[in-house]
Amino acid sequence: MYSGKTEELIRRLRRAEFARQRVQVFKPRIDSRYHAEDVTSHSQESFRAQPIERSEEIWKYLDDATQVVGIDEGQFFDQDLVRVCQELADRGVRVIVAGLDTDWQAKPFEPMPTLMAMAENVTKHHAICVVCGHEASRTQRVAALEGQIVVGSHGLYEARCREHFKPEVQPPVSSLVSL
Repeated sequence: MYSGKTEELIRRLRRAEFARQRVQVFKPRIDSRYHAEDVTSHSQESFRAQPIERSEEIWKYLDDATQVVGIDEGQFFDQDLVRVCQELADRGVRVIVAGLDTDWQAKPFEPMPTLMAMAENVTKHHAICVVCGHEASRTQRVAALEGQIVVGSHGLYEARCREHFKPEVQPPVSSLVSL
């Protein structure tokens, strides 16, 4: 988190548009942090997107003329995203997916690791550790929440380096009042 993944996705999509390529963007419906129908970075850069529940819905909205498909927060999609992306690529569509490869426990956050293994190009971004200022490769959950998927940002998660990442240190769930 906070590494500029969405900002980089938006930059690449804008370059494709500048090159007069037809671009379509998809995002998980559960991610409505900034705007329900925009992919939005923490720095408020945004790009219009189609919110969907399941990756298979991409086919429902895909225009035949589309040359580039952008997908934000890939980790929030089902495992079918791997097959959908593969089929898009096989059809000659350039697919750009942004997402976290590990969850708040530093465990693989599917489907991203599988997508990364199948991709022609992978760019890993790192945030800055909030504790020491070094490169951060982990996401520390700092709020008392249960479950692998909890959509949020400031106040729920922090970027941490390996040294300062402590997944076992969580506030007790009973301390959670409301979100």
